[in-house]
Amino acid sequence: MKLLDWYILKRFLQTYIFVVLVIVLVVVMIDYTEKVDNFHRNNAPTNRILFDYYLNFIPYWANYISPLMVFIATVFLTSRLASRTEIIAILSSGVSFIRLLFPYALGATVLAVLTYFMVNYIIPRANKTRIEFEIQYINDAYTYTGRNVHIKIAPSVYAYLESYNNTSNIGYKFTLERVDGNQLKQKLSADRIEWDAKKKKWAIYEYKIRTFNGSRETLASGTRADTTLNLKPDDFSSDFNLYETFTRPELNRHIDRLRSRGADGVETYLLEKYSRDTRPFSIIILTIIGVIMSARKSRRGVGWQVALGFLLAFTYLLFFMLAKGIAESGNLNPVVAVWLPNAIFAGIGVLLYNTIPR
Repeated sequence: MKLLDWYILKRFLQTYIFVVLVIVLVVVMIDYTEKVDNFHRNNAPTNRILFDYYLNFIPYWANYISPLMVFIATVFLTSRLASRTEIIAILSSGVSFIRLLFPYALGATVLAVLTYFMVNYIIPRANKTRIEFEIQYINDAYTYTGRNVHIKIAPSVYAYLESYNNTSNIGYKFTLERVDGNQLKQKLSADRIEWDAKKKKWAIYEYKIRTFNGSRETLASGTRADTTLNLKPDDFSSDFNLYETFTRPELNRHIDRLRSRGADGVETYLLEKYSRDTRPFSIIILTIIGVIMSARKSRRGVGWQVALGFLLAFTYLLFFMLAKGIAESGNLNPVVAVWLPNAIFAGIGVLLYNTIPR
């Protein structure tokens, strides 16, 4: 690390922090303006608005816009260096363009590593508090409206509910079937099933159990029985931005759980998992592209290069959202969806690199 490296690295990180703070402040102002009526209507306490919502809202948005803000900060800093002929002086002194990229790449790597731990471990915990606040004070009360629900709760066990009331945690017309191959071995039928919060178990009322052993069938019945199932009231609660509240281990477990049940909507959680992996790489790729496209001195000035940087950054965001939407509909592999924008923009970076004077 030479004096020049420290100079660029320091300016790069300072510019990034400044840009993020400005954009996040604007986002907070807009968000408050949109939701202030909800706060008043639902009597949200001021301390909860500040500490439960906005204290967790700010790091969420700072991380969300991080790749784009890194790109904008890179373009802004490098175009200013180029406008003052500092880039030309550096290259004329014998420093190669690849060597010039070193402090930028170092700063981007630091931010990428920090982002990886933020999106996988820190932000999800903050999101739990923020989203709980949104459900309570911003969104309308959630009512589970599913009908004729089929859930696989074990490799050979299937549960069925005609309906479920998430307010009282009671399910109606409940059945539980154990299947061996293509043969039904046992079937439990009950009028209703109710969650016992104290025992952390389900209470089954007015039940009948039919057990099949070859051609023989036995029947048992009762008025109430407590049982433990791989089924919780949370399975019927609001899934509003649920994927954002999972840490990396929790996200993996939830994906495995959905797959074991054969449930729909796995793509949403796979996209969240893979996008967390690609975010650090997008920071590095966009940083390098930002240096390449703004290192040349422009007669139109710094403003033109910054505006061009904004255009390219939002093009990347638009492309990513488009690929993500196609993947959520099941028409594109989630891995391809999250890596495709990075691959395309990495190719754009290579093309731009071949056009700059070195």
